[in-house]
Amino acid sequence: MSKSKFSRRKFLGASLLTGAGLSVMPQTSFAFSSPFSESSLTVRLGFIGVGRQAMGLLNRFMAIPGVEVVAGSDVYAIKRERFVQRVKKNYAERGQSAPDVKVYEDYKELLSNPEVDAVVIATPDHWHAKIAIDSCRAKKDIYLEKPLTFTILEGQELVKAVRANGIVLAVGSMQRAAVNFQTAAGHVQKGKLGKISQVLVHVGDDPHPKTYDLDAQPVPAGLNWEKWLGPLPNLSYNEELNPSISLDPEENEKKWGGWRWYKETGGGLMTDWGAHMIDIAQWGLGMDRNGPVEVIPAKGDQPLTYKYANGVEMLITKFDEGRQGVKFIGEKGWIKVSRGNYDTSIPELSLDKNPDNFNFNLHHVDFIQSILRRKDPIVPVEVGHSTCSVCTIGNIAKELGRPLKWDPIAQNFGDDYEANVRLHYTYQNGISLS
Repeated sequence: MSKSKFSRRKFLGASLLTGAGLSVMPQTSFAFSSPFSESSLTVRLGFIGVGRQAMGLLNRFMAIPGVEVVAGSDVYAIKRERFVQRVKKNYAERGQSAPDVKVYEDYKELLSNPEVDAVVIATPDHWHAKIAIDSCRAKKDIYLEKPLTFTILEGQELVKAVRANGIVLAVGSMQRAAVNFQTAAGHVQKGKLGKISQVLVHVGDDPHPKTYDLDAQPVPAGLNWEKWLGPLPNLSYNEELNPSISLDPEENEKKWGGWRWYKETGGGLMTDWGAHMIDIAQWGLGMDRNGPVEVIPAKGDQPLTYKYANGVEMLITKFDEGRQGVKFIGEKGWIKVSRGNYDTSIPELSLDKNPDNFNFNLHHVDFIQSILRRKDPIVPVEVGHSTCSVCTIGNIAKELGRPLKWDPIAQNFGDDYEANVRLHYTYQNGISLS
């Protein structure tokens, strides 16, 4: 490996943080400052899943000094072609020569490429755990889109794989890099609202996924539908799951992949937006790597409710103007926070409306810094797992239609067999986590 490239051997000697007992107080800056010279060090990324979400991530990562994009993988040929074009265009706009970008249908071929130092995984959720665990075994650092995994057991296995292999894994919960969310969580943790009684979390209307009911359509040319399904049971193809694009003329996805709205392929708004907003609620309550002890499904006017051991209740419900966000309510007042917004009933806790206070792009810089310094990122795997678990048990309570007791440390429903069997599902098509 040339001198100008990132050497995994050089840095693996530095131990990774385990995250145990770390403070989660706000940080106000993630400005890029590496102990290594940017001119002598390059982190080379491979993207696994190059759909709509990946295109935004591609722009953010390529804007970071010292990052080079060298590979991509997707089961849809036209999206692989678009990926190569976007990478080349990005380099051309900066007056730079593009590297030889390799693309693959099978992500395992990308993982076997020694030129790839780290991967960005932006596939549908049901592939997250398998690909991330394989990436750990291939000794690739990982930026993994939220929600961390599709099932709770997958999350448990991924945590083990990350720590066993000394991998830097950053979860795409980028709101934690924005000053408004940091400020809200920090004030709550410091007791500025007094004792917290309730947290209201709005993830969107009709938060739970619906049963898959789409009509079968012909599979488009260039899409390997069997590979898209992977561990899932056989489902018929419908364009809503994987929106089509064209390159001549250029026409990108008109909507997000609809796989997220069906329980067979996703977790609905509970995991899609819950992975962002429940994440902030857990952070402010100091419940990272922990969680509620009971979840009660919605009934009548009573919304989906989580109860914590300290008496705090978290309600999944719309509040005020109805945007997705979080409202912490304490004995001294409240704080509301959402994307682009921050408000409080306590004047001295106000936040300046400077646009920089609502920007979360530095979340991606933090991942690159973490690779270079061999440290945990702002949202490590254990935090992503605890947040994802809270979202998922809400869906399980809805499915069973009754309150459930949850052990956030053991990560199970005690002796409730009917609930525990929903911690995972049986993989199909010869795929396994082992």
